[in-house]
Amino acid sequence: MTAAFLTVGDELLIGQTVNTNAAWLAARFNAEGVDVVRMETVGDDAGAIAAALARALEAADIVVMTGGLGPTRDDITKRTVADALGLRLVRDEGVIRDVEAYFARRGRPMDPVNLPIGDVPEGFEVLPNPVGTAPGLWGEVTDSAGRPRVVVMMPGVPYEMKQITETAVEPRLAARRDGVVLHRTLLTAGEGETMIAERLGDLDDLLGDALTLAFLPELGTVRLRITAKGADRAAAEAALDRAEGLMRERLGHRVAGEGTDTLEQALGRALVEKGLTLAVAESCTGGAVAARLTAVAGASRYFLGGVVAYSNEAKEALLGVPHDLLEEHGAVSEPVARAMAEGARRAFGTDLAVATTGVAGPTGGSEEKPVGTVWIAVADAAGTRAACLRFTNDRTLNIGLAASVAMNHVRLSLDPVSTVG
Repeated sequence: MTAAFLTVGDELLIGQTVNTNAAWLAARFNAEGVDVVRMETVGDDAGAIAAALARALEAADIVVMTGGLGPTRDDITKRTVADALGLRLVRDEGVIRDVEAYFARRGRPMDPVNLPIGDVPEGFEVLPNPVGTAPGLWGEVTDSAGRPRVVVMMPGVPYEMKQITETAVEPRLAARRDGVVLHRTLLTAGEGETMIAERLGDLDDLLGDALTLAFLPELGTVRLRITAKGADRAAAEAALDRAEGLMRERLGHRVAGEGTDTLEQALGRALVEKGLTLAVAESCTGGAVAARLTAVAGASRYFLGGVVAYSNEAKEALLGVPHDLLEEHGAVSEPVARAMAEGARRAFGTDLAVATTGVAGPTGGSEEKPVGTVWIAVADAAGTRAACLRFTNDRTLNIGLAASVAMNHVRLSLDPVSTVG
């Protein structure tokens, strides 16, 4: 199966709203074994929507549209699609009752302005919206050449679209799919995709004819997704087992997690398994490490606290960094990074502590310490280790990368056969 995505809304074209829907849908559809062949964004204009719909129907088996299903004058997607396909709009009383119930749960009567939410192109199936008012719609139609096509319409609000996709669209995709599509995902950390690819070696030998491999780089990590497509589930599982085993063998400690793991989740799980606690001392990352650690449910089992010591005075007062170290070496230095990590471990009484200090940019660099220079130190009972990294000229990117690398250095310090740096 192939799919095309059509996102509708003036707010997307003028940059007022970031179009996250297309990216999320592409990932979900690919995971279901559907090949995404086209994406297009148009404004709230009937002519533009109709023309884009025609192009999408020409290109793909399934056309997924988001946006323009609400009750206001600029919500014209349903009417335009119905006109383009030669269908009438029919008022669905079941949808109206659902909308009335939605408002009743909030102690409000439904305003009549919401009645157009119940208009459905004739022959389309209603896909319930458990978190909003406008339902999704699924229609099996033909294109101008008489070929069978599916048109799916969903609200543009991301959390509503995601709920409808997961509860109603994906089960229908699975029912239409021939054979099986299986995925295995490994999360790697510490090296970029080029180095990871080199370590994996000959991909033809690794994957054979039955598998494909996608490299999905993020901040400080690379997610490797192996996909098997075929008629036989047992054969697909066996091929995935073989490939995953070889990848783990070739990548070693660079494999940090699997499936949907994030680096912070993988680190948290490792700390829990070993019964260890962690604290952080942050300068250039400004609390980003602590924020990511505490975004994981249950982080209180291993994360005791942190200090954002941005100024030299804070490093001295809160972490006990000696004034002489700061004077002699500067805040962005190995001795200060080490002292920060040791100070955090001492202050919180933890098994481990990690520290970050650097030049996030875009200003503040020097010839000796250019923008993007970051020192990271990890302190534990065995001692303190530090590493200097050189990132980019972009402040936001540097903070994100430094946070990822800091967590990965903690993770590696838990593995006696791996090294940090």
